[in-house]
Amino acid sequence: MLDMVESIVMNVQKLEALPPPPGVIGSLRAGFEAVSSHVELILLPLILDIFLWFGPRLSVDALVSPLLPIMANPGRLPINSATDLKRLTEAVEHFNLLSLLARLQLFPIGVSSLFAQKPPVETPFGSQQVVEVSSSPALFGLMFLLVLAGWIIGGLYFRWVSGTALGAPNGGEGISFMWAILQTLILSVVWVVGLMMLLLPILLVFSLLFVISPLLATGAAFVMLLLAFWLIVPLFFTPHGIFVRGQNAFYSIFTSWRMARFTLPTSGLFVFCVFLLSQGLNYLWSVPASDSWMALVGLAGHAFIATALLAASFVYYRDMNVWLQAVFEQLQGKQSLPTQHV
Repeated sequence: MLDMVESIVMNVQKLEALPPPPGVIGSLRAGFEAVSSHVELILLPLILDIFLWFGPRLSVDALVSPLLPIMANPGRLPINSATDLKRLTEAVEHFNLLSLLARLQLFPIGVSSLFAQKPPVETPFGSQQVVEVSSSPALFGLMFLLVLAGWIIGGLYFRWVSGTALGAPNGGEGISFMWAILQTLILSVVWVVGLMMLLLPILLVFSLLFVISPLLATGAAFVMLLLAFWLIVPLFFTPHGIFVRGQNAFYSIFTSWRMARFTLPTSGLFVFCVFLLSQGLNYLWSVPASDSWMALVGLAGHAFIATALLAASFVYYRDMNVWLQAVFEQLQGKQSLPTQHV
């Protein structure tokens, strides 16, 4: 009996001797230091924003705008005033189809872009050149090609940033270009299918509630946002297993959910800090008007912060999984102790 107690005490001491879990501030600092030492990492998001700034605007206004009043009149869209319809019409008018090359917060992997979220209308050289998409087949074909190209570029960007941040020139676990692209495509397709399966019923229910009562629909939307909090952390880290540990897309999803299960408070705080820094500073980078050369400073700042936060997320994911592995090994060692009965 005394031997068993001594063994238990020793194992408890071993658990207490474990290092603390990775800190949020330490991971953020490591990400910023990695990008500061390799400024070339910001080139992809910076070049993409410059392209969206000075390149042509692929407009879908001629195809979509005539449909908006038709869809709004029977209450198919949650539009309850002429002001809402005007804002939606302006958003469609200014939308650039080329922004599908960017991440747009819709996909787990991609290149972050400031001008994809807020398309410019003017440049220092004058108004953007507008190219109208004239047919529906051309629209869907361009959407497919642009999204596919955005996924491929995003996969290479994630591989580049993860490899540099973790000190592995060829990416985490030495993953190849083709492996990064293949797993990026698989994960993105799974993401889109899952998103459609989740959002279509939600949008249907929300539309029915809006027809019954806008106030009821607002309350339901608030409840959905609260429930979505439990999905944010595991969804945020779904691609990281591919680029940090060389996993396939499906196992990367599994390890993300497992990590979130055991580290939700700390990981939730990390994701919140990333969101706060990213979205908060985006307001700062958007201050210069698009017809001013000062906007270039905002684009460079956005590219640096977005890349640094991405690098920090890879560092955090690696360190947290190393810590979890150490904890699991200690727990398994404790459970494997021989038991003695008095």
